[in-house]
Amino acid sequence: MAWRDSRQSRGRLLLFISSIVIGIAALVAIQSFGENLQNDIDAEAQTLLGADLALELNQPPSDSLLEWMNGLGTEQARTVSFVSMAYFPGSDNTRLASIQALEGNFPFYGELVTEPAAAGRNFVGGPSALVDQSMMEQYGAEVGDSVKIGELTFRIAGRLLSAPGRTGINAAIAPVIYIPIDWLDGTGLVQRGSRINYNYFFKFDPEFDIDQLIEDNETMLDAERVDDDTVEDRKRSIGNALGNFTTFLNLVAFVALLLGCIGVASAVHIYIKEKVPTVAVLRCLGASGRQAFQIYLIQVAIMGLLGTLLGVLAGSILQLALPAVMADFLPVENISTDVSWKAVVQGLMTGMGISILFTLLPLLRIRRTSPLRTLRAVGDEKMPADPLRWVIYGLITIFVALFTYWQTESWQDTLVFPLGLGIALGVLALVARAFIWALRRFFPRDWSFVWRQSLANLFRPNNQTLILLVSIGLGTALLATLFFTRDLLLDQVRLTGSGDRPNMVLFDIQTSQKEEVARLVEQNGLPLLQEVPIVTMRLETINGITKAQNEADTTSEIRNWVFNREYRVTYRDTLIDSETVVEGEWHGEKAKDGTIYVSIADNIADDMQAEIGDALVFNVQGRTIETVVSSIREVDFRRVQTNFFVVFPSGVLENAPQFHVVVTRTSDQSQSIAFQSALVQGFPNVSVVDLSMILKTVDEILNKVAFVVRFMALFSILTGLLVLISSVLLSKYQRIRESVLLRTIGAKRRQILWINGLEYFILGSLATITGLFLAVIGAWALAYFQLDIPFRPNLMPALYSYLIITGLTVLIGLFNSREIVSEPPLEVLRRIG
Repeated sequence: MAWRDSRQSRGRLLLFISSIVIGIAALVAIQSFGENLQNDIDAEAQTLLGADLALELNQPPSDSLLEWMNGLGTEQARTVSFVSMAYFPGSDNTRLASIQALEGNFPFYGELVTEPAAAGRNFVGGPSALVDQSMMEQYGAEVGDSVKIGELTFRIAGRLLSAPGRTGINAAIAPVIYIPIDWLDGTGLVQRGSRINYNYFFKFDPEFDIDQLIEDNETMLDAERVDDDTVEDRKRSIGNALGNFTTFLNLVAFVALLLGCIGVASAVHIYIKEKVPTVAVLRCLGASGRQAFQIYLIQVAIMGLLGTLLGVLAGSILQLALPAVMADFLPVENISTDVSWKAVVQGLMTGMGISILFTLLPLLRIRRTSPLRTLRAVGDEKMPADPLRWVIYGLITIFVALFTYWQTESWQDTLVFPLGLGIALGVLALVARAFIWALRRFFPRDWSFVWRQSLANLFRPNNQTLILLVSIGLGTALLATLFFTRDLLLDQVRLTGSGDRPNMVLFDIQTSQKEEVARLVEQNGLPLLQEVPIVTMRLETINGITKAQNEADTTSEIRNWVFNREYRVTYRDTLIDSETVVEGEWHGEKAKDGTIYVSIADNIADDMQAEIGDALVFNVQGRTIETVVSSIREVDFRRVQTNFFVVFPSGVLENAPQFHVVVTRTSDQSQSIAFQSALVQGFPNVSVVDLSMILKTVDEILNKVAFVVRFMALFSILTGLLVLISSVLLSKYQRIRESVLLRTIGAKRRQILWINGLEYFILGSLATITGLFLAVIGAWALAYFQLDIPFRPNLMPALYSYLIITGLTVLIGLFNSREIVSEPPLEVLRRIG
């Protein structure tokens, strides 16, 4: 009976499941992509690290540590890395870059991929360099040209295409330049106060137990403040990071799938309402309500299976494109694109489960259909509510929660995601219900015929108001939230340099250079806004607690990183405009009794668990300084200024080894380029942070992130459009009868088009505006609770979203109306009769 009854409706039944195809496709594609990526990471973990063991220090290793490393008796390599200005004489441009001075045959696994290919091994023979290809393209440099780093000019031996562990995001933040370590001293850049990282790489025999080596020497490595990284460590860290990434992608795909299922539920609801007379006839012939329910359950189950199979097939094809879309975020260059049978099975189970669950609610209507429906026209009368609906609601909730936990393995996320999704869907449904109620309650009976007919269509039986608000509104909210958040971040960077605020910082200035650099700043017409001394030191104890004692105390709330970091502090007698004392008393000078009072930032005070009056002991080049916390400051670290975690009073650190920072402001890009060129040529060791470059870098990164999120949000938008199309087409037959009746009583074709056009314009506007409202709320919550930045939304993306989505809604609706206005009413009635 299910087969026979579907003969006249198979095309429409296929349309029911079209909206879940995209969600299943996204789910299968991302599951396959994630599995292939994890397999590739496991296979290439050594290549990602470039060695079996890496040790990192931010200070030169002690003699005892060097002796221990040399005694390991294995192949070794090292890099000395830091950031510095790179000057391209050919284009007279400068750029802050990550300089890697290399010694040895690193990487031991994989290679430095260069152009020409031999440059990755041959550049170490002379004053040659490998330069990141993005930087070369930016400044029009070619192989054979020169790049000046510090006081030395290097010949560009090749373009650096890729290196172990580097991604497109890394290159955007700090493009890398490799130089031979033999020429490092000649650059003059390794000076007191320079922030240098020392990395040592080791290659062992396959059977060597590296973990045991680290465990046996853990105490010594901790004392030397050495960070160790093994292949297994790198595998875990990359796996964790990419696990979060793929979890986010899976949840976005799941949102698209849920949107599609909402569309299926709505379509089945309309379909079943049209089948009520048929069900009543079956009941008269002796069929039970249960049998009638099973007939239509079989139909939608088969259609759900077909939709799921199509989605699995589309997902298997789609996953071929994902490595290219995600390339900038991946540590592995060539991702496998094998079909994951595990993802296929998961897609089939998810698709079938969720499509059946969401169709059960409208199918319940069949169980309560009375045989009396064949004897009287009861229209759209309401039937008694079926108690089984609560069971189905519970099953849907459990399914969503379990799927979320399956993806995140976090009970907190399992609660937050369904709750947030439920709130969004609830708001959209509430707006739709309120709008329908308002139309019925305050219907404008004195308006024109066209307007009255359009508005009446929004609350008539089989109206599309609810489904379109939910599907299009949620898709709009996802995409608009992205645009709002991205613009908020970019505006925050732009505001940092607006008005008279500083937009350029010069650092690594030696004491002997500070007066000459200050003169150069003034000679180029730039204001000397700040000149700040900086002293590097380490934290020894907090209230007598050492690093070792804190690590041994499992109840301690002091974060370990406060002992591991190297502090760059300053001394001054006044506060600056980016900081405010929120607790305690500011001391700008050394106390007469010899007590050294320091001020700490509120965020590090939390990590130190430090309060007013606590004792902090710092180590400055081997000399300890005992201090007392006198004040806690709130610091705006977003400002391009010299902000510090710890500030000493004047009269304490003046004779300590130090370097200096100068803060200034350029009026335009040409002035900035000219000044940086003069600075690098006169003081090659001095580095510059330029706000315009920061803004460009942030924009590049956000554009890459935005592209990925837009790509994923596209699934929700396409699903919403499919739901829109299917909803419009499924109500086509009732709409045709209504429109034909209007034409029969004298309505003109133009009036019919205006009625339908206005209806879809109102639907599209309401759905888009509600989605944008949710996006504003979501972006505000992110700005306030997560990013801690002012909320100043850019309304242009909202306007574009409104125009595009509303326009598509109107076009689809009018396209569906073409048959009504292009043919005589009698022909249309004969065809659908």
